[in-house]
Amino acid sequence: MPLLAPDAPIGLPAFALSDDQIATVVDLISQGCSAARSNLHAGMLEVPITIVVRKAMRRVKRTLGLTNLQIRGEVELEDMSTNDPTLLGRIDITLQFLHQFGDEDAYVAVECKRVHASEPGLNTRYVTEGVDRFVTSRYAAGHEWGFMLGYVLALPASDVVKAVDSRVRKAYGESAGLVPETPHALSLAVLEGALLQGGSHTIRLKHILVDMLPAAKVSSDQLSAP
Repeated sequence: MPLLAPDAPIGLPAFALSDDQIATVVDLISQGCSAARSNLHAGMLEVPITIVVRKAMRRVKRTLGLTNLQIRGEVELEDMSTNDPTLLGRIDITLQFLHQFGDEDAYVAVECKRVHASEPGLNTRYVTEGVDRFVTSRYAAGHEWGFMLGYVLALPASDVVKAVDSRVRKAYGESAGLVPETPHALSLAVLEGALLQGGSHTIRLKHILVDMLPAAKVSSDQLSAP
C-alpha cells in the first residue's frame, strides 16, 4: 500500500508527481472502482458511473487517512490567457496533492471512458475523446502525467488493450503505445505511454483498466450512447 509523506516534496514542481504519488493515484482509483461496482446497474453511462466512483474514492481516502491530497469532482477548464468564455473541457476526476494546493493549473487529471471488447465505437472514443484531450493540451497542459480510466464492460480486457493500442500508435506514434506494467490487485491492467503534447512537451499517460460490468448485461443500444 503506497504511503504518502506528511509534507510536500521539497523542490518538486507543481506539475510533477513522485513515484509514491503516482502509486497512490493508481491505488485510489483501483480501490474506488472496486468499491463502486456493487452500486452500478445495467445501462449506466459514464457520468453516473464516474460520480459513484468519485464518492467511493473519497471513502477510500478517508479510510486510509490520507490528509495531504484532495479529490475533486468534474472540473471546468478555461483558457486563462484570453477573455474567450469558451471552456476547454471538463475533466471527470481531478486530484491535488499538497504541493499543488493554491495553483489551479496544477492537478492530477483522470479522464474516464467506457470500453468494451466487442464495441469499437466505445474504444474509439476512449482515444478521440479521451487520450486526444491530453495530446491537444486541453487537459493537463505542461504536466508530467495524466491518467486514463477505462471502465471495462466486457472481457477480455486484452481485446480492449489491443484495440486502443493500435489506435494510439496510429494517431500519435509508437511512443504512445500501451506498455504493460504490473497491474494493481483490483485492476485488470495498468499500462503507460508517452505523448507529444502541443508539439513539444512530453506527457506520460497512465492507463488503468478496471472491471465495471454489473450483474445485468448492458444492451447494444445503451453501449452506443455517448
